[in-house]
Amino acid sequence: MPEKLNSMRLLESRKIAYAAKTYDASGEFHSATEAAALIGAPAEAVYKTLVVLRDPPKSGKPVLVMIASPREVDLKLLAKALGEKKLRMASQNEAESLTGLHVGGISALALLNRGFEICIDEPALALDQIHISAGQRGVDLALAVKDLIALTRAKTVRATKSEESVDGG
Repeated sequence: MPEKLNSMRLLESRKIAYAAKTYDASGEFHSATEAAALIGAPAEAVYKTLVVLRDPPKSGKPVLVMIASPREVDLKLLAKALGEKKLRMASQNEAESLTGLHVGGISALALLNRGFEICIDEPALALDQIHISAGQRGVDLALAVKDLIALTRAKTVRATKSEESVDGG
C-alpha cells in the first residue's frame, strides 16, 4: 500500500470507497494503456487526465479532461462541448507547471479547488468503476464513476470520437 496521498485522504474524508493500485513507475514512463495492463484493469476503464488550454489563454481557466486510456482527445469536439472557439493541448512542461504534478500522475482529485474546469468523457457513464491517477505516478485509484463525478463536479462532455481506439498514452 502506498503512503496516503491527498486524493486518498479526500476520498476517506467524504466516506467514498476506493481501492489503491500501484505499479512500478520508477523506470521508463508508461502510457495510460500500459498502466492499465500493469494494474490488471481494462484499458477502457482506466482514464488519463489531460491538461487542455483555451486559446487564447486569457479566455478562461485550463481544463482537465479525463478520457479512457486508449483514446485521444478530439479538441474540436471538446471545444464545441465547452462553447469555446479553440483549444490546444498543454505541452508536458506546461501541464506539469500548471498542475505541480508529473505527467502520468495528474489527477483531478489532487487538483480540486485549484482553478481548473474538470470534464469527463461521456463513455465513462457506462462504467460502474473507473481507475484514475491518485496524483502520483505509479498509484491509481479505483472508485465509482458517480462518486468521481459528484466529488469533482466534472462536466460530462463528448471529448473523443466514439469509433476511435488509438493509444494516446
